[in-house]
Amino acid sequence: MISVSVVDDDRMLLDGLSAWLSQVADLRLGGVARTVAELLEANPRPGDVVVLDLLLADRSDPADNVARLVAAGSRVLVVSVAPQAEHGIDVMRAGSSGYLTKDNDLETLTAAIREVAAGGTAYSPELAFAWSRDADPDRPRLSAQERAVVMAYASGMTLAAAARRAGVQPATAKKYLDRVKEKYGRSGRPTYTKLDLANRVREDGLSRYPH
Repeated sequence: MISVSVVDDDRMLLDGLSAWLSQVADLRLGGVARTVAELLEANPRPGDVVVLDLLLADRSDPADNVARLVAAGSRVLVVSVAPQAEHGIDVMRAGSSGYLTKDNDLETLTAAIREVAAGGTAYSPELAFAWSRDADPDRPRLSAQERAVVMAYASGMTLAAAARRAGVQPATAKKYLDRVKEKYGRSGRPTYTKLDLANRVREDGLSRYPH
């Protein structure tokens, strides 16, 4: 059973999505909210997957919203009315595991939720195109798991604490950190120490921690 929460300020969409998810056997709706702050206040661990509207009425930063939810232990599937290349790249860098436009049908959304919950990714073709035109080739592309571990570890946590925050075993967290260092090395930006990792988090705009 996959637990799903939804953050969107469109009441009609929330009601429709809630009704749809109630008919899907392997998905359980955990909570709905109009803002990320509201969701996390009601449930600090909001579930396996959070379906997050890209642009909310409270004008919160999309990447910051994603980072907060990832830090809370959830995988994030961002949805938006139209493809937003710049925001789309930002939320991917912040740890989103997926990005879909709302013109996809609910079956596509359900399939994307399952893919994200299983540790995969689900992105609209428009965002893949935007990534191909990214002007920062020296910035490694980190998976959501790698990002969650490196952000926690670089913030000052021990490896064990970072692993707990990311919901993985310490040995797995170490593999993620080693992989991140390897990626930075291949991009010409050697990263050996925790201070190096903290600098990369800052340099690449990953340091969007919950306030």
